[in-house]
Amino acid sequence: MVDSVLALGSDNRAAIRRLADALALPRLEAGWVWLAGAGPGDPGLASLHTLNAISEADVIVLDALVNKALLIFARPDADIVDAGKRGGKPSAAQSSISRQLIAYAKKGKRVLRLKGGDPFVFGRGGEEALALVRAGVPFRVVPGVTAGIGGLAYAGIPATHRDTNQAVTFVTGSGADGQAPDLDWDAIAKGSPTIVLYMARRHAGAIAAKLIAAGRNVSEPVAIVSNASLDEQTTIVTRLATLGEAAAVADTPAIIVIGENVRLAAGLDWLGALSGRLLNPDPLGRERLSDAG
Repeated sequence: MVDSVLALGSDNRAAIRRLADALALPRLEAGWVWLAGAGPGDPGLASLHTLNAISEADVIVLDALVNKALLIFARPDADIVDAGKRGGKPSAAQSSISRQLIAYAKKGKRVLRLKGGDPFVFGRGGEEALALVRAGVPFRVVPGVTAGIGGLAYAGIPATHRDTNQAVTFVTGSGADGQAPDLDWDAIAKGSPTIVLYMARRHAGAIAAKLIAAGRNVSEPVAIVSNASLDEQTTIVTRLATLGEAAAVADTPAIIVIGENVRLAAGLDWLGALSGRLLNPDPLGRERLSDAG
C-alpha cells in the first residue's frame, strides 16, 4: 500500500505547500525533528502542520497506529521507517528509536516522527523529545487529536458533559513492563466520575476489579471503542462488572471509557445516525424526571 501511495505524484504536496505558505506556517528545516500527532485514525483529523511536515520530510519515522493513507503527501524519495510499537508484538526498543531520530538529524535530514493520536499523551513523545534535547537536536511538537477525546467523539461519547461529569481522568492500562500499571487505583476510582483507559484491553478485567474494590459501581456503564474514527469502528457497551469479558472479544486498538457519560451515546451517536440509528434526544432521562417532578 505504501508504494502505491507514494507514487501518486507532487500535486498533493504542492497543494499543502500553498496552504502552508498562505498561513505563513513554519517549514521543517534540515537537522530538525518534528514530533507530530496524526490523530486516532481518520486522516481528516491530521493538522495542517502535520500534513506540511509529511510533505517536506526526508525521513518519516512511523508509528504503528498512523493511517498510512497520510503518506499520499510524502515525497517519493522520502525514507519511510517503521518504528511502530504494539503491545505483545516484536517492536523496536524506545532507546533505539530515539537514537535513530538523533542520527538522522545529525546527518542534516528533515525528520518527522509521526505518531498516532497525540505524541504527548501516552505516546512517549516526551521521552523522545528529552533525548533530542540531550543530543542538542532542535525539535518542534505538533499536537494531535488523542483517542481519549476524538475517538470517543466518533462514538458519540463526549469526554465531559455537565450533566454527567465535570472532570475526567486519563490512565494508561499498560505499564512499562507490559503488565497492568501499579497505580493508586483507590485515588483513581474517586478522582473523577469518568475514567478513560488507553492500551487497557488485555488488563481490563483486572483494572475493573481494582476500581470496584475501590468503590465504583458494578453497574456503571462502560464503552469499548475499537478502531476509533475509522470505517471499521465498533463500540461495545457493557457494565464495569463485565468489562473483562467484553474487552476480551473487542478488536484492537481500543479506547475504554467508564462513566455515566457513556449513556449519552444513545443521543449523540452521529455516525450511527448516518446509518439510520434513531437518536434519543434525552439519553439521560432528565426530561422525564423533570416532567414527573
